[in-house]
Amino acid sequence: MGDRPAGVQGPRGRPMTGVDVDALRGYFEREIPEFRGELAIELIHGGRSNLTYAVTDGTHRWVLRRPPLGHLTPTAHDVGREFRVMAALGPTDVPVPRTVVSCEDPAVLGAPFTVVSHVDGPVLRDGASLPEIDVRRYTTALVDELVKLHALVPAEIGLGAFGRPEGFLGRQLRRWRGQWDRVATRELSTVDELHERLVKATPPESGAALVHGDYRWDNTILGTGSRIAAIVDWEMAALGDPLTDLGLLLVYWDPRVAPVLGVRHVPTAHPGFPAAADLAGQYARRSGRDLTELAFYQALGWFKLAVIAEGIHARHRAGQSVGTGFDDVGGAVPHLIGAGLGLLT
Repeated sequence: MGDRPAGVQGPRGRPMTGVDVDALRGYFEREIPEFRGELAIELIHGGRSNLTYAVTDGTHRWVLRRPPLGHLTPTAHDVGREFRVMAALGPTDVPVPRTVVSCEDPAVLGAPFTVVSHVDGPVLRDGASLPEIDVRRYTTALVDELVKLHALVPAEIGLGAFGRPEGFLGRQLRRWRGQWDRVATRELSTVDELHERLVKATPPESGAALVHGDYRWDNTILGTGSRIAAIVDWEMAALGDPLTDLGLLLVYWDPRVAPVLGVRHVPTAHPGFPAAADLAGQYARRSGRDLTELAFYQALGWFKLAVIAEGIHARHRAGQSVGTGFDDVGGAVPHLIGAGLGLLT
């Protein structure tokens, strides 16, 4: 995976938040044959989702992922799950980093972690510093890769038993409502209202596919020619309704999500990005899927993002964030809920 690191690991023995460098060095010596003996570690980004680090021995480069610090919501931050998905996708045309090793033993770093290859290329994380790219070609590639992912047959890539796609929407609504109860820092009556409207508006599922679960521009790494070199952050992947991915992507296209991301909103920071409706139209044409119920899937995306944001806010209040840009996340949650309500009048 790629990105610009947020901080540099100091001399041998200096602590790095979330990683015991000496313990990791010993693990690499045992498990990674190409490792050459010394480690430099940089925090790429952390605190909102899994913690992500760039790791190098001076010759080889890897990316390490581990869950965030503090209390975790059930089923979230599952690095082993995303490792399994990337390993299955490796032989397909969907671009992912090469998987290296997955460690489920919390005795090494205090939590499970995974290691994958480093993929060169920029990540559109901050709209204030866009690289020189053809944004329309990139956006076309972003949608086309999603269509390609949803066209895969999970059983043909070893993921037939990855989950139960039947009843996916109902489980999503129960899961995210339950996770709100676990992370909530205040009472918001609008949460119940949005959940009730979603339950009443739930359509028949549009189909079954491997879904990414958090598909957006900053979970991709850019390659040459504005193509996508790799799709990353598969921790919420599942077998389920593919339109949930599209609905959430369109939510991220809305500038109201900027406080949750903690940076300038990418699509509104550059006049070349197409509108969200253009993305939806391209997806419909390329996939052949009916988008009549798209408003439901977008409202579900707003609900899901609001719960994620409340969890980020809760960890920040508890002093368990790594990095900066968390002060406005909590205040954004009511607006995210309101956006979802506005779609289901």
